[in-house]
Amino acid sequence: MRPRSRLIPAALAAIVIGSSPATVVGGAAERVRIKLATVAPRDSSYHRMLLEMGEKWRKASDSQVDLVVYPGGTQGSEADVVKRMSTGQLQAGMLSVGGLTEIDPSVAALQEIPMLFKSLAEEEYVIDKLRPDLEKRLAARGFVALFWGDSGWARFFSRSPATRPADFKGMKIFVTASGSTKQMQIMQAFGYKPVPLEVADALIQLQTGGVDAVPTLPLLALAGQYYTVTKHMLELNWAPIVGATVVTKQTWDAVPPALRDQFLQIATETGNRIRQASRQENDQAVATMKARSGLQVHAVTPQLEDEWRVFAEGAYPRLRGAMVPEDMFDQARARVAEYRSAHR
Repeated sequence: MRPRSRLIPAALAAIVIGSSPATVVGGAAERVRIKLATVAPRDSSYHRMLLEMGEKWRKASDSQVDLVVYPGGTQGSEADVVKRMSTGQLQAGMLSVGGLTEIDPSVAALQEIPMLFKSLAEEEYVIDKLRPDLEKRLAARGFVALFWGDSGWARFFSRSPATRPADFKGMKIFVTASGSTKQMQIMQAFGYKPVPLEVADALIQLQTGGVDAVPTLPLLALAGQYYTVTKHMLELNWAPIVGATVVTKQTWDAVPPALRDQFLQIATETGNRIRQASRQENDQAVATMKARSGLQVHAVTPQLEDEWRVFAEGAYPRLRGAMVPEDMFDQARARVAEYRSAHR
């Protein structure tokens, strides 16, 4: 599930037009082999649950369908995975919104509007409401969505205390080099100083002062050891890290029709488990970092949250149309208002 999908590679999925399923002839029927790539680490909960999904598919299909998972970014960045799918080297993958927008920019509405959501319940509601439209757009480009999900909230980790929007103005903020153009545009829209780096270089640059802050998932701050330098975390619901698992229509059409509904049900259950596990792991990561290094968690008061929301919304005119298609930007905001009206 990349903290922000634009900020750090995360873990949810997509597939690209033009890729075809690998088939293995055996017995009376051809087996369908689906190669799925993800940047989620090997042996992480994401990886394990995808393997379990593949095993359930194999059993349900009497070994007609094999799912092969390539974890840990072994197939390259999300952009690289998209390219490999376009050439048929891969048939599926797990990508965050950052990867999905390589396919259709409309998906950006789920993540690239900072401070849009006050709660993950709002985010789930908006995904459910926008999902039919988004899936039509993906289908038009040759994709079938298997499940959607999130990895919780991206948080700001910084070397020195920072709680208000202005506190970050003088800081150098890490963005991933693989998606630096769009990520830099987002940070620059807020008047911040983005520094594009490879993920592997982030810790060294934090240690040497090359960057001062990292917007990322707590789980990734723990895994990357950023917390050893960034002793402060702002508990702000800046943006959820969202993604979807999809498969090319050409590949999906190769799956026996009688199995597709069952496969989708298994995939939906997998997505729900991934969502639940990743949120729990982020909470556990915060507790671990507090215990190991004395990480200071700065809570956000209602007044401070309002200040951040006014700050974020001030950049919306620059994000609408440039980073998020206008129609989907407006739909996302309307659905949030709809949810709040019904849950006063």
